[in-house]
Amino acid sequence: MAKIRGIAVDTQGRCVHYRTAVDVVANLCATCHEFYACHLCHGDLADHEFGRVDFSSAMVAVICGVCGYGMTPQEYAQTTDCPACGCGFNPGCAAHRNMYFTCG
Repeated sequence: MAKIRGIAVDTQGRCVHYRTAVDVVANLCATCHEFYACHLCHGDLADHEFGRVDFSSAMVAVICGVCGYGMTPQEYAQTTDCPACGCGFNPGCAAHRNMYFTCG
């Protein structure tokens, strides 16, 4: 599984900012090509703005912190839980879509 960067990240990808049972998604920064638990962790740890992935990209840009399953932006947007392990994702993350993906 890809390493999930962040502050106080647990074994399922939760960080100091988002710690509920469903906060298990990590997003890829297109600039540094690292997965981060959240945009706030990236802002605290990286020396650049979060590089957004094109929404139409076929690259793995989101991973489930529970099982490591990788998703394209479109696949992630079409589900409420991990297609591989069934762990639920935080529905509130949709409000941050523009922080992680271009509208492309």
